[in-house]
Amino acid sequence: MACKQKQQDENFNPTKATRIVSVSKQITEMLFALGKGKDIVACDLTSSFPDSAKLLPKVGYHRLLSTEGIVSMRPDVVVYSPNIGPATVIPQLQQVGIRCKEFFESNTLDSAQLLLTALANYFGVKGVADSLNKQLQQQMQVVYAAQKQCIDTPKVMVIQFGQANNVFFVMSGRNGPADAMIKLAMGKPAVYQAKGASQLSAEAIATANPDVLIVTDFGFDKLGGVEGVKKLPGVALTNAAKYNRIYRFNEHDIVYFGPRSAENVLLLMKLLHPNIHATLP
Repeated sequence: MACKQKQQDENFNPTKATRIVSVSKQITEMLFALGKGKDIVACDLTSSFPDSAKLLPKVGYHRLLSTEGIVSMRPDVVVYSPNIGPATVIPQLQQVGIRCKEFFESNTLDSAQLLLTALANYFGVKGVADSLNKQLQQQMQVVYAAQKQCIDTPKVMVIQFGQANNVFFVMSGRNGPADAMIKLAMGKPAVYQAKGASQLSAEAIATANPDVLIVTDFGFDKLGGVEGVKKLPGVALTNAAKYNRIYRFNEHDIVYFGPRSAENVLLLMKLLHPNIHATLP
């Protein structure tokens, strides 16, 4: 089987792939940015940008994928990042002859540009990635200039709603993309010390005492807005609640880096620092 798979891969030309299944939200957005969105036939539940991705058939949550659902889409290739699940899904797909291509995990601005280039090289659109990366670098200069206007570094906490398990959890304070974006926006990730990340701890949130609370869109809407967020464990005791600095932020804008990251960081910066005046070219 391994030899057969290797031979299939050697005979495969990714530039001619017209049926792509993407099970990574970051990769999905990048493929659309690279002009390959028209070739994506399905994606995972967390792929929510651009709006066109929301209209695609879904093959499960990225950590709980449906092998049968992917097979039914008859893909030329399945593209994914290392954080998918269950562990059996890729071997099962390969066993029935479906080609799978893993791309590296990207949690920083620099590595996101490398990932975009890797995707572009694979699908034969390197020039598009070069243009997008150049544009991002130019836009980041505006962000760096805007940083100089900031006069403080408020503590920021990000709460995300897990669509798969229907719980709220703190995603900042874990050295991930959200923390990196907070720092670029001239904020300081609030220290959240609690056992596990699957549930909110009232004591830990109150102790962290963020000045600003960011709630991703699914959770914010589910709670009915700011007043609903204040009812989450420990939130009412924070400075963020006291001074009404609780904001809605699109999940796909803060959980990973991509071609729109300068725009997203600047948007976050303006929430943290209302005095900022900066516009991207």
